[in-house]
Order: sequence, then C-alpha cells, then structure tokens
Amino acid sequence: MRVSRRALILGAGALGLSGALPLRRSYADPPSREYQIAAESATVNLTGDGYPDTAVWAYEGTVPGPELRMRRGQPVRITVVNKLGEDTTVHWHGIRLPNAMDGVPGLTQKPIQPGASFVYEFTPPDAGTFWYHPHVDTLQQLGRGLAGALIVEEPEPVAVDRDLLWLIEDWRLDDRGRIAGAFGNRMEAGMSGRIGNTVTINGRVAEKVSAKAGERVRLRLVNAALARIVGLRFEGHKPVVVAHDGQPCDPHTPEGGRVVLGPAMRADLILDMTGKPGQTYRVIDDFYQDLAYKLVDLAYDGKPGSEPRSDAPPKLPANPLPEPDLTSAERHEITLQGGMMGGMGMGISGTGMMDHGGATWAMNGMSMTGDGQPKMPPLFMIKRGKSCVLAVKNETAWWHPMHLHGHSFRVISRNGKPNPIREWRDTVLLPARETAEIAFVADHRGDWMFHCHVTDHQEAGMMTVIRIA
Repeated sequence: MRVSRRALILGAGALGLSGALPLRRSYADPPSREYQIAAESATVNLTGDGYPDTAVWAYEGTVPGPELRMRRGQPVRITVVNKLGEDTTVHWHGIRLPNAMDGVPGLTQKPIQPGASFVYEFTPPDAGTFWYHPHVDTLQQLGRGLAGALIVEEPEPVAVDRDLLWLIEDWRLDDRGRIAGAFGNRMEAGMSGRIGNTVTINGRVAEKVSAKAGERVRLRLVNAALARIVGLRFEGHKPVVVAHDGQPCDPHTPEGGRVVLGPAMRADLILDMTGKPGQTYRVIDDFYQDLAYKLVDLAYDGKPGSEPRSDAPPKLPANPLPEPDLTSAERHEITLQGGMMGGMGMGISGTGMMDHGGATWAMNGMSMTGDGQPKMPPLFMIKRGKSCVLAVKNETAWWHPMHLHGHSFRVISRNGKPNPIREWRDTVLLPARETAEIAFVADHRGDWMFHCHVTDHQEAGMMTVIRIA
C-alpha cells in the first residue's frame, strides 16, 4: 500500500484542543436534551493551509459532526434531517437503547428519505464515550464524513484538568484533495477493507496538541475509520486505560504500551503530562508493519508546570450493566468465514447482493450483505433476561472488529484463556485465526445486528441478527 507524504508527515495545522474545559462542580436534575442534526453535503479543509478543500457529506456541515453531550439517565430527543440525495439513518453506536431507535434500515426503522426527518428518543443508561454514524450505504456515507461523538457524562465530574476528544478518521484522497471513488471494491472487501492515505483527528490533519507539564488529561479516543486499525504509542508518557467502548474498567496500562483500536472501538485514557516544558513528544501509530507514521505531537509550552501527579489515576464509576450468569448461560458458537485466503473464496451465495457481486464473507455459512434488510432471519433466538455466551471463532486470514448492537458484553476469554482484565465492550477485535468468548444479558427485546465493523466486510456478508424475544 502506498502512503502519501500527507499521511506520513501529517504536517498541516495545529489541533485546537489546548483550551481547558471547565470542571462541573455540581449537577441539577437532568432535564430532557433536544438536538437537531442534518446530514448534508459540505466543503471542509481536512489537510491544512496550502492544501485543497474537500467535498464531504457531514452532519451540520462539519467533520466530525457536532459533539452531542448529555448526562447518564437524561432523556434525549434528536431530530435527524436528511438533506442528502439518498436514504439515510443514524445508529447510536454503543448506547443500550430501545430496538426501534437503533437505526438499522428495514430491520428497526424505515430509512429516512431525502427531504424527510426522523426523531430518535432514548435515555442513555450508561456514562461514557460513544459515537453516531449512518447505517444506510454505510461504506460511502461514513467514508465521506458522516460521523460524530456522543458523550454521556458521569453523575459527578471526574477529577482531571482537561477532557479531550480525538475522533480519528481515515480518508482516501487524490492529489486534488477529492475523496476517491470506487467504494465497495471487491478485492479490498475480501482483504482488509478500504484503508485510506490521510488520517485526521477531529476533522483535521494534526500537527500538535498543546500540553502543560503536570496536568492530568482524560483523553477520549474514537476510531471512526472504515477499516483502519490504529495502534497508538505515546512517546515519553504512560497512558492508563480507564474505559473500553464507554464502559469503565480497572485502570491498567495497555499491553506493550500500545493502545489498539479497531474500527468503531473507543478507549478512555488518563494521560499524566510528565514531559518537560518546551519539549515535543510524538504519538505514533505503528499498527501496520513498516507503515508507522506520526499521528500528532504533544507540544509542551515553555512555562514551568506543577509537579507530576503522584496519586493513582481515577477509577470511573461503574455503569448499571446486568451481570451475566455464566453457570446458566446459553452458549452459541459463531464462526467467521470467507475472504481472500480464507478457504471459502469469493462469490458466496447470501441473502442479499452488493452492486458489484455476491457475498465474500459468512458467519456460520450464512451471508447477509448490505446494511440491513427487512425480515433478516436470525442466527439464533434467546429469551429476554437470559444470559448468553458467544464463542466467536475467526477462521479467516484477516482481523475483524465484531460489534453487537444495543448491548455491552464482557470479554471473558481469548483463545481458551480467561481474560485477566475485567472488561466490558460493544466491539471485540479478533485477530486472524483466533477466538474470543463474550457474555451478556439479553435485556432488550428485538432483532439486533451482530456484524464486523470493517464496513467492507459487513456489506460483503459478515453480518447477522440475534433475536431477543
């Protein structure tokens, strides 16, 4: 894969994240929040001064879309207006909400037609870092910029000096700054998916983030890429993970010092700024062998800071997740199949067709292509309130971030070994030829999608439905 100078150097524009957010000292009872966002065409500058602007699809004309903030347990009403020339919906990724609000076309709602609107209403039960994106023509709509962060705040403020969000997107741009076409390339769909040549943070190729010695930062990471997996190393710093996919975990340093996020995955980090005034430290993405690049610099101002924090990073308050009963749980096995070098080849027959041909991927021998279809047959059914363990086996040669709609699950084992960390997620990243066991309580009735969040893989067949009745 050729990576452009723009992607490797990322040398345009400082990132406007240096302003501290005010700490909230107290909260009143949460009133209902209302938002209106429009999906529309827009023109933005992704790559900085001296580089051409890019025509995108965006929420409210910005990339990423507006940051939606609310409190845990606060009712929210979001009106989505479709100003595109095609249908759309919005999926509120990671939120445990009613099935009718999940945003899957044909399965949970009718698509929002051009010129129409739809009102999503739900009360988020969990605090954490979530995001929103379309679920119609997802490969193109997400790939052209439709994504935004949804932050649900804790009942009490977390003791940090700054609360920062990095929403990471991956773009494929040509030399004129235009988004390259050929979405749904079948060869890419059978491998790692559509990986771009330009990476942005909060809609901009980033040169630096201002830092102050001694401060403690809560850094919210969202991987909103179509297919790119990121593996971030913070030179000279020791990030501590305090949440996965919006759900708090025991604070711990990431394995090997690198924060790995597949598409759709999030992590909340506590980053103590232990660098020296006037110095610069790189944040490197080296997930792909021989394709490491600098994502951004942490640039310290020249002023003396406070002494480094000696107290332990704060542990986030737990969310009210139902604990699965592993002794009585139903067990189901799901095998991921297909793709190039995956043993099934191309052209698997499935329940739907992509414009460029049939399915490439399957789950338990069954393929569902596209973004969601009426009367999608469930892979299995489980009674509401029942605990469930899914043993997911990746028989393919490629990585898959597997996302379950409407639920958070515990990752209880990998490759037959118990997970040493108690972690809840809504998306589990499965390397090639590996397995994972996840457990959850089926506490929301309806048909829920379970799919790979490498969007090419989902649209080419790696998608199914779990019915809770």
